[in-house]
Amino acid sequence: MPFCTQCGQQVGDADVFCANCGRQQSAAGFSGSGSTTPPPLVAQDPLAGLSPRTASILCYIPTVGWIAAVIVLAARKFRGDQIVRFHAFQGLYLFAAWLMVQWVVHPISLTMPEHFIRVDHTLEGLLLGLSIFMIVKSSHGEAYVLPIIGELAQRSATEQ
Repeated sequence: MPFCTQCGQQVGDADVFCANCGRQQSAAGFSGSGSTTPPPLVAQDPLAGLSPRTASILCYIPTVGWIAAVIVLAARKFRGDQIVRFHAFQGLYLFAAWLMVQWVVHPISLTMPEHFIRVDHTLEGLLLGLSIFMIVKSSHGEAYVLPIIGELAQRSATEQ
């Protein structure tokens, strides 16, 4: 009995469509006449439809861009693309800077007298502005190197 080429479910010899997934069956689509083993399932790349430009933009989304950056760095699709890897590392370093502000500068600024400018809010605004700036730059296909963290990102992206 033949099997569906899409999902591997058994289909009848005269079936035109698979009862499980609805894929149209053809004589050439069966795994072989009289074969009792289903065809191997082929794993599809979940990032197949993601362009390098979109992947670069996603790495700079404030607060959650680090997730996209980690996925991009782990993806086989972008392993050889130095520009996308640069954006992923730079997005991670921006997030690390934001964490430093939240965990170090914010508690210190709470101990300051009220008449001082809140340094943590100023730094958070600066980091948000940098994220938006980098979203715009990466949407234009530019690999803009930010001071300090950009140089670290370049070094990290070139290491394999």
